[in-house]
Amino acid sequence: MNQKSLQSLLGVVVLLFLTAVHATAVATAEVGWETMTSIQARIKAPEFPARDFEISKFGAVAGGADCTEAIRQAITECNKAGGGRVVVPAGVWHTGAVHLLSNVNLHVSEGATLKFIPEPQKYLPVVFTRIGGIECFNYSPLIYAFEQENIAVTGKGTLDGGASFENWWSWTKRGKKGAEGKASGEYLDDLVRRGVPVAERVLGASQFHRPNFVQPVRCNNVLIEGLTINNSPNWEIHPVYCTNVIVRGLKIVTHGPNNDGCDPDSCRDVLIEDCLFDTGDDCIAIKSGINDDGRRVGIPCENIIIRGCFMKDGHGGVVLGSEVAGDVRNVFVENCRMDSPSLDRAFRFKSNAQRGGVLENVFARNVQIGRVAEAIVTVDFLYAEGANGPFKPVVRNVHLENITSESSPRVLWIVGFPGAVVENLEFTNCVFKGVETAEVVTTAADVRFRNTIIEPAKKKRSLNSPGGAP
Repeated sequence: MNQKSLQSLLGVVVLLFLTAVHATAVATAEVGWETMTSIQARIKAPEFPARDFEISKFGAVAGGADCTEAIRQAITECNKAGGGRVVVPAGVWHTGAVHLLSNVNLHVSEGATLKFIPEPQKYLPVVFTRIGGIECFNYSPLIYAFEQENIAVTGKGTLDGGASFENWWSWTKRGKKGAEGKASGEYLDDLVRRGVPVAERVLGASQFHRPNFVQPVRCNNVLIEGLTINNSPNWEIHPVYCTNVIVRGLKIVTHGPNNDGCDPDSCRDVLIEDCLFDTGDDCIAIKSGINDDGRRVGIPCENIIIRGCFMKDGHGGVVLGSEVAGDVRNVFVENCRMDSPSLDRAFRFKSNAQRGGVLENVFARNVQIGRVAEAIVTVDFLYAEGANGPFKPVVRNVHLENITSESSPRVLWIVGFPGAVVENLEFTNCVFKGVETAEVVTTAADVRFRNTIIEPAKKKRSLNSPGGAP
């Protein structure tokens, strides 16, 4: 038997052991790689007039002074003039919340650090935001924009969120002993259950929910490019209800609690490329709202392109979930690398019977994986509340092609409950080396392998192979 035939046979054998196969063929999804081409054609970087507004000309002083007001004035004047760049020159500049306006590019120059003051009062008054998939009013994100167009944060400089376990991070269960308070997700959940209007869901100083770092909300034409980003209080890049978003060339290194790298949230037409993610949580997590509030809003996250990125530490490389009540569809991943003993999974799908959601049309190709700590692909429908709820999640039409890995405990980890759907998950031309133990599949799943090799870490010969036992 030649090698190609052997590979095909292996795929069939593994399939029989791992899956409950439908009797009829699954129809090919209407969405495919050609769809990515049309999405990419729509995504355009915003352009800005050739005007510079240097913050030092508005009273900003490097080295320790609070520059919040000077930066605000520079942004206001740039917007009034019809747009341009607000320039942060070389040096260390301290600030509180920065609010962008239309046609403004906040440009952090090479050699410049915009260092955010870790004092909660610097991020008041509260603003409209989404926390864990729930709409409310809370501390302003460090860099925020609301209903603006043509905005950017660019440059070769650094954004330092100033977070540590001495301040923002102490508000979590991982925080230091003696912290003044801890955030409670149950409080927000209760507001939603009781039907409290969004305008009355006001948090701020009373509830200890940390702000995210960069959050445009209901914005069109957004560019975040070139920067190094460190020490975020919470999620790093979090566009919400945005269209035409480019996240490019970022170096995100931050290991605080919930430090997701980039979380498109109910957005459309998003390009994430050439970024380094070395994070304390998921590298990229695609979201669309949680439970009843996510279903009320009902905006999916769709048409997401991820390419040329390197995922190091994190809970997952590319993740759909867990706040996906509004659905996620049309996700394209190509030419990425993922490698770290502290990267738990390469591709991760997570939801439960309270969050529900349809996660569909996910395509990945030419992804090189070194080491992951749990599995190449995980589907976790028992996340958090698990099977306790009436909304059965769906994962379908997931196509992984030319994926290679060097070391992992397993290829698949799929757990769920009756009625939850894993349908048309397909591996094509993949090679998974150094697989250490058996796959985990505890729920019916339609999984197919085509010309795919799963190579155990410790190879053993068959008793009937040459050189084996008689």
